[in-house]
Amino acid sequence: MYLRKILLLLLIALMPAGSALAQAPSMNQPSREPKRYHAVTGLRPEKADYYFKIHAATWPGVLKMIEQANIRNFSIAVTEIEGKLYLFSYFEYVGDDFDADMRRVAADPETQRWWKETEPCQIPLPDAAAKGEIWSSAKEVFYTR
Repeated sequence: MYLRKILLLLLIALMPAGSALAQAPSMNQPSREPKRYHAVTGLRPEKADYYFKIHAATWPGVLKMIEQANIRNFSIAVTEIEGKLYLFSYFEYVGDDFDADMRRVAADPETQRWWKETEPCQIPLPDAAAKGEIWSSAKEVFYTR
């Protein structure tokens, strides 16, 4: 671990001054590994085009709330399995109190409006539907750095 840090510092020192990696670390960057979250839900075929369109121009307030809630590298992918569409999400959480941050997101009026647009597009899987949720958690089985 110590050798890896020294090599990283040497690499940064040898980079041109304008390089993004040569910049000093931001105070907003976590010093520990983020916690990774994965989830899945269905996508209504008749709503798919609208879902893609709205995500292509995600509202700035929603993006700001995601950032303020310590969520990084958030992505959603789609695939078709046996004629049905499924959405897979992934994000990294870098904060210290996930539950509090998620409550803050859920209380945000712009995010609530966003969910009113996106939720009718989605088809919860049975386990999520039973809990009144949209997305089913997925367990990570592999990760490489």
